[in-house]
Order: sequence, then structure tokens, then C-alpha cells
Amino acid sequence: MWSVFFRVICVLIVGDVTTLILYKVLLASGILILSLVVAMYSTLMERKMAAFFQDRLGPNRAGPWGILQPLADGIKLFFKEEFMPNTADKFLYILGPALTMFIALLTSAVIPWGPALVVNGTEYPLQIADVNIGILYIFAILSIGVYGIMIGGWASNNKYALLGAIRASSQMISYELGMGLSIVAVVMMTGSLSLGEIVDQQAGFNWNIWYQPLGFLIFLICAFAETNRAPFDLPECETELVGGYHTEYSSMKLGFYLFAEYINMFISGAVLATLYLGGYHFPFEDRLGLSVNGHAIIGFLVFFLKITFFGFLFIWVRWTLPRFRYDQLMKLGWKTLIPLAIFNVMITGLVILLRG
Repeated sequence: MWSVFFRVICVLIVGDVTTLILYKVLLASGILILSLVVAMYSTLMERKMAAFFQDRLGPNRAGPWGILQPLADGIKLFFKEEFMPNTADKFLYILGPALTMFIALLTSAVIPWGPALVVNGTEYPLQIADVNIGILYIFAILSIGVYGIMIGGWASNNKYALLGAIRASSQMISYELGMGLSIVAVVMMTGSLSLGEIVDQQAGFNWNIWYQPLGFLIFLICAFAETNRAPFDLPECETELVGGYHTEYSSMKLGFYLFAEYINMFISGAVLATLYLGGYHFPFEDRLGLSVNGHAIIGFLVFFLKITFFGFLFIWVRWTLPRFRYDQLMKLGWKTLIPLAIFNVMITGLVILLRG
């Protein structure tokens, strides 16, 4: 009797575990596909907006209104010549873009994409891993991201690529400090490193941006630098370095570097929305009388809309502001943003102390 009971319990437990694992695999696959599709169509959005700013039409030949242009670009990259310099370190030359792409996709694992779905009384959270050190995980992954660029630039055995890689590494390390200090103030306010808990504390319209406007601005500027977007695109400055760290790359190896930039834009927007704009929360959500799953779907759409706004902002700034000189970029990071971030932490600590 006890053996039969034990077998039934084991089947139930294994079944639940299998269902959970299957759900997590499907969720991770869905987020992967979403990231790739967003990266594809971010290129079209950027080209359309650049054309608008410059009084041009932009891509309009591949499909109606040019919506198949990203697909055409992807096919073109697949069929371009696979070139590798004779003097390159072949293993590292291949590892560089692969590592950059892999790390860009890893960051999405701890982001809460929406409230939990409920199916047959079982909750299925729209978050791959709700770790209690989600912010530290993101910074750990970001700190590794510089290796993909540095390895690619060094392995090419090209002086322009190496200079671009050195620029990228020094820039990303410098601006990670300001970015980290800006988040310290958010952690002090919320008392948690879990992204899920930080989002839960911003329910309704109680967003962190109202309490941390300076921290939000510092994080936003650092996000531009971390993604190597203009006006911080010194690592691939074509007027000085030909193509920067990916000068010697072609075909899908180059495509990996370009895709990783747009995926980083997407993830940066998601992190900004999570930390400062309430994540998937929106005003008056508790008054709409939505079902649990209806709230989850609308919450995801709202979160995606916030990310889209930041994507628009990334593109708008690129085609509006001129590129910094490298000394100006370093001066902004070390002499302006880091002192401001420290000042913000001190003010936040003082306010928390006075409030008791």
C-alpha cells in the first residue's frame, strides 16, 4: 500500500517538475524569438526614422511599405562572402561575435515581462528566473559583454579593429560605474535586488522615476554608452577607424555584432522600464476589473509599449546629436556622471534617514 502511495506521489511530483521545465523552455524560446524579431524590425524602424529626419523615403521596395526589408537584409548577410584575414586568430575571431550575441540574449532571463498567468489554478510567471539578486545578475552579464568586442577586435589582427576594441572596453567599463551607482539609490529605496519585487513596489502609478529623476537620467545616458549608440559610438567611429572593432568581419559574423547592438537596445529599454517606469504596471489598473489573465496580457503589452518608447528614444538621439570626441566622452563619464550618481546616493540616504 505504502509503495503504491509513494509511486503516485513521485509521478505527481515528476509531472509538476516536467511541466514547469517545459513551460520555462517555451517561455525562454518565446523571449528569444521576440528579441530577434524586435532586433530585426528595429533596423527598419531606424532606417525609416532616419529617412524622415533627413527628408527621404527610406526603404520601400521589399514588400508593402518596406516591411520585408529586414528579411532581405538577413538573406543578404547569409549569402555574403565569408571572409577571414590570414593573420587572424581563427578561434577567437569566431568566438568574438558568438560571445557578444550570446551575452546579449542572456540578460533577458531575469526581467519580469508581465504578471503571472493562471491556468487550472496553477500560476505561470512571465519571468524565466526570479532570482533575488536580479540586478547583480544583469551587471555581471554586462561586465562580461565587453569581452566579445575586445576578443573580436584583437583577434582580427587589425590596428583599426584593435583601437575600436580598446575604446569599447574603456568606455563600457567607465560607464558601468555610473550606471551601477545610479541603481544603488533604487536599491536603497526598495530594499531589494530582485527585479520582481522592485516592479511590485511600483504598482499603479507609484513609479521610481518620480523619486529618482536624476538616477533615471544617469542610467539612461549610461545605457546609450553601454550599447555603443550615438553620440557614444566611438568604438565603431567610421570617420576614424573604418568600421571599428568589426572592420574585418563580414557575413553573419558581422550580422551577430549588429544584431547584438539592437538586442542590447531592447534589453536596456526593458531594464529602464522595469527599474523606473513600473515595469508592466500602469495607472488605474486596479479599477478596470480585469481578470488575472487579462491583466497579465495587458500588462505585457504595456511593458512592451514602454520598451518601444525607449527604442524610439535611442534612434531619435542617434540621428539628432553629433558624436562626442573621445576625451569628452571620458570626461562626461568620470567627471560628471559618477559624481552626480554619488551625490544622488547621498541625497537618497539622507531622505531615508530623515523619514526614519
